[in-house]
Amino acid sequence: MPSKPFRFTASMPGLDRTPARWRDQIRRIEELGFSSVAVSDHFTDGWAMDPIVAMTVAAEATSTLKVLSLVLCNDFRHPVLLHKSMANLDAFSGGRVEVGLGAGWKRSEHEAAGLAFDPPAERVARLAESIEVITGLFGPEPLTYAGRHYRITELDGLPKPATRRPPILVGGGGRTVLELAGRVADIVGINPRLTAAGGLAAAMADMTAEKITRKVAWARGAAADPERLEFQMTMLSVRVTVGGETHGSTSSQAAEASPAELAASPAVLHGSVDACVDKLVEVRERFGISYFHLGGNLDAAAPIVAKLA
Repeated sequence: MPSKPFRFTASMPGLDRTPARWRDQIRRIEELGFSSVAVSDHFTDGWAMDPIVAMTVAAEATSTLKVLSLVLCNDFRHPVLLHKSMANLDAFSGGRVEVGLGAGWKRSEHEAAGLAFDPPAERVARLAESIEVITGLFGPEPLTYAGRHYRITELDGLPKPATRRPPILVGGGGRTVLELAGRVADIVGINPRLTAAGGLAAAMADMTAEKITRKVAWARGAAADPERLEFQMTMLSVRVTVGGETHGSTSSQAAEASPAELAASPAVLHGSVDACVDKLVEVRERFGISYFHLGGNLDAAAPIVAKLA
């Protein structure tokens, strides 16, 4: 099977700037050739953006750039309401929505909002039902659904997509959620297991070549047609040297790993533009991953995107 084309996403800028400058920076991401711009879903620890509002504004400010939720926490929104938001945004943007969904991992956010933080298996089961509801509402007929967590009766999901429903991305680090992704998603996010106490070193330990191979195999093994899947990965650390100047992550956590460990990690991108390009080509050929999140530093990412997008 031929390799899928490279695609790249970048982080949305934060709200610590004027709305005009925010829109200008979104347009720059589009002009540089990124496929999409991505936004996370949080409401504690200083996080200010509502992802659906930000996706809407970003789509309105651009003409070709896709808007990606990476990822929406399933427990924060009922799937009927989420479908309505995504169906409307898909219509208004001309089909430029990618819906990333996850089971949630940050206990402090659930506690801050008074939401039960159920065991992982329960959260993943609820996510699975939510995806069934959302995909059903994007279908041509009214949906009746009787699950353990959601019950829907003769609900017609409107507006209908002009061509096909928005792609669904499900990401995770464990077997259960990655097998779910293989069964129901269009895009599978290969992630480290996330914990509130984790840092770069912990994430890297769960993103070795051996473990990434296993994660991809879990998703592919659960898929009815594994060749249709697109695999996505967020690079844990990006430092790109351009014209003698290094751009990218300056996190002190990177010092926790040795240069050899950093060089060996498929999820770390350090070096010259050509070296980073070669590494991404190797990662795509070895693991089948073709959709990469390169962080929020456009000076680091732009030369790579220019060569590979």
